[in-house]
Amino acid sequence: MGWLNKIFKGSSHKISEGQYQGKHEEEEVWNEPATNSADAWSEFETEDIDRAIALSLLEEEEKGKNVVETVSHLEEDEQLARALQESMNLGSPPPAPRSGNSGNVPNGNTYHQPIPFPFLTGFRICAGCNTEIGHGRFLSCMGAVWHPECFRCHACNQPISDYEFSMSGNYPYHKACYKEHYHPKCDVCKTFIPTNAAGLIEYRAHPFWIQKYCPAHEHDGTPRCCSCERMEPRDIKYISLDDGRRLCLECLDSSIMDTNECQPLYLDIKEFYEGLNMKVEQQVPLLLVERSALNEAMEGEKSGHHHMPETRGLCLSEEQTVSTILRRPKIGAGKILDMITEPYRLTRRCEVTAILILYGLPRLLTGSILAHELMHAWLRLQGYRTLSPEVEEGICQVLAHMWLESEIISGSGSNVASTSSSSSSSATLPKKGNRSPFEKKLGDFFKHQIESDTSPAYGDGFRMGNSAVLKYGLRRTLDHMKLTGTFPY
Repeated sequence: MGWLNKIFKGSSHKISEGQYQGKHEEEEVWNEPATNSADAWSEFETEDIDRAIALSLLEEEEKGKNVVETVSHLEEDEQLARALQESMNLGSPPPAPRSGNSGNVPNGNTYHQPIPFPFLTGFRICAGCNTEIGHGRFLSCMGAVWHPECFRCHACNQPISDYEFSMSGNYPYHKACYKEHYHPKCDVCKTFIPTNAAGLIEYRAHPFWIQKYCPAHEHDGTPRCCSCERMEPRDIKYISLDDGRRLCLECLDSSIMDTNECQPLYLDIKEFYEGLNMKVEQQVPLLLVERSALNEAMEGEKSGHHHMPETRGLCLSEEQTVSTILRRPKIGAGKILDMITEPYRLTRRCEVTAILILYGLPRLLTGSILAHELMHAWLRLQGYRTLSPEVEEGICQVLAHMWLESEIISGSGSNVASTSSSSSSSATLPKKGNRSPFEKKLGDFFKHQIESDTSPAYGDGFRMGNSAVLKYGLRRTLDHMKLTGTFPY
């Protein structure tokens, strides 16, 4: 079988330009058009086999053998030759996809680039362009066959020529493109969140804002907004208040900075109480103060339960002199300038001498703190004297929550009664203009803070008080508290 020797000698057929040269190692490269090779099995085509068969027949005829006698041998040789060609065309089967974490990519699947088959046999359709592949190299992966130039990244639409690629759903991606689209980035430093020692992506997220950030930022001094609690991104600087607090620009937009500016809000909240048939008869002064002044006043107060780690409001019953903010300070160079204060002497004319609120907080947060402290004042003026911290702080949080709900509803342009504890009252909702989307979100956040508070007095107390008000109404709950010092069950 002299024609069979030609298989081992090689073919003179050149590989067409632009063919994909695959390597069975850890990387693949694009090469220039290949030159002739004496040992290149993969360069055979059907015409070479036909020529070999013809040569074989010629040799037999020259030896004087009968063609009929060689038919059976010829069929066997043809079958052997075609079997050899099939084995060369198919080569090694492409490695099966291996699932797992692709580098730093969460929930990603890394696949080896399929080894391109040298030449096509049979009729096959490219899954990318929907045309017949014909003679030439092709890829077999994802249950289909592809022209090498048609196997493209779903993100950048460029051919995938890397040794590995990633999958999301039924779409292939370059590993870099997959990482860019699906690997979480830190909302603080704007870089990809690194993996931990176990190779897993670990990050922190605010339970309400879902702000994702690297765990390291909890310990590297990254500041938070004193209002919304979001961490300060590296590309946006928060405003520095004179007492060390930081305020984001969105919260600064509706912040209340001095005592006079807070008086209209105070009137709104007193009207809200009147709508609940809980009018505060005495004139209780409201003062906006710095953190230092609030802490000094808290130390001078003999009674009262304070919300830690930071108290932002206080209902005073003792005579004191406090420093109040007289005029809204200027803002420049990312900080508060020209803070002007004056001493204010508080004299005891009733059971409550003043309400103090920390300055610089957004209107909705300032109002919820003020509604809480005004409830303390109302309870004292009405003779509620033997309440535990859980009951007193709990019912004050209920009133703060009710006021926030009324503000959110009225701010959205709706006059529908609240579906929470405030629905049991006859409070009329103040008419307000539509709020910005962020301020609406901010109101929901302050509600979420009250609802999810974990402290016994403020958190558990609110949940018990709110449950009682929803079940029995605000007035019956207050009457039960005055008689028994507890919430009704």
